[in-house]
Amino acid sequence: MNQWRLFYVAVCAALLMGSCSKAPLEKIPDDQETPAPKPKAEDEAPVLISAAVHESISGFSFSFFKALQKQQPAGHNLFASPLSLHIALSMLANGASGTTKDEILKVLQAEDLSGSTLNKDCLALLETLPNADPAVTFQPANAVFYKNNFPVEASFLKTLGDYYKTQTIGLPFKPSDLPVINKWASDHTNGKIPTVLEELDSNLVLLLMNALYFKGDWSTKFDKNRTVAATFLKEDGTRMQTAMMRQTDTVLYASTNEFQSIQKPYGNGQFTMTILLPKTSAVANLFNQMDTQKWNALLKSFKPTKVGIELPRFKLQQAFKLIPVLEAMGIRNAFDPQAANFSAFSREPTFVSLVQQSTYVSVDEDGTEAAAVTAAGATGTSGAMYPYFICNRPFGIIISENTSKSILFMGSIYQPVAIL
Repeated sequence: MNQWRLFYVAVCAALLMGSCSKAPLEKIPDDQETPAPKPKAEDEAPVLISAAVHESISGFSFSFFKALQKQQPAGHNLFASPLSLHIALSMLANGASGTTKDEILKVLQAEDLSGSTLNKDCLALLETLPNADPAVTFQPANAVFYKNNFPVEASFLKTLGDYYKTQTIGLPFKPSDLPVINKWASDHTNGKIPTVLEELDSNLVLLLMNALYFKGDWSTKFDKNRTVAATFLKEDGTRMQTAMMRQTDTVLYASTNEFQSIQKPYGNGQFTMTILLPKTSAVANLFNQMDTQKWNALLKSFKPTKVGIELPRFKLQQAFKLIPVLEAMGIRNAFDPQAANFSAFSREPTFVSLVQQSTYVSVDEDGTEAAAVTAAGATGTSGAMYPYFICNRPFGIIISENTSKSILFMGSIYQPVAIL
């Protein structure tokens, strides 16, 4: 099996739209500190998965984000985790059979993969990503909550335990069990997502959950003393005030007719945030045109460049109900009580009645903290010598681990405001 060093995207970010001033309001003075040295080879812990699974994760990531974007109001912030949903759906596929399974695998762009290949590479991600960079915290977790009087196939639970390292918990699924489920989410996101479910449907017989938690300090932090109040131009042409972080740094930089982009690394450089700043079109259009091929071409086009960077400080917390998104992507039988086939999960007829994701992201002078929880429930039946990169209008970010290429979070930030 061919192994690829995959580029792991950890934050998918928000591109915002607006007209661009041709020069910064004021010249950004050069930083006095020396840019962080390039990581040594011995510091890297490459995340190796098969080429086919890499293509599955990357292709699904962009397809999912485009579909999610269509369901959201224009000009609104958007931050999601493709990887969290990919893992949750991969777990779900292990309980599906027939056309139901085929549809899930097709949406995952894994229809040509054997179940063992997908499961083994998901296990590789879960085991190796947390150790990719000792200076960055990345903690994935999975759980299976099932109704303790419902007949669940032992082989299904064993597969999830072996390949997805699931914590298996039997509950009566009464309203009093809701705090147990929400506490699991909070415990595995460092308290950033304290509530996943507002209520517990007594008809649920299964709840699959994935949690991802990321915390990384910039390799070169922003100086808090240089953060200033600045104007941010929103997509509708109105303006808002934001806290703008500022620095001059040597980073990977690329420029096309449509957008500018930089990569700002965390820790030893294995995880990275890629920021996309449109020149003319809307952020949504930029993401709509992005796919795995264009993403890989962008990665190859980056060159080390001294750049004047202005990036707003922001914090977001969001939640999405994903069944309409997944239906639009091609999963239908799983949500139909008459057509769903989850016989590998239980001999009793079941269908998926709940798929939702909660996310959190905070970007400041020190670095980035991000989290996601996905739940899937089943129911019985300037003129400088270097370019300026000033994010004073809608922009996009992608966080990545430079050896895995697997996309974690994708989003759209239209207003860089803090959670009140």
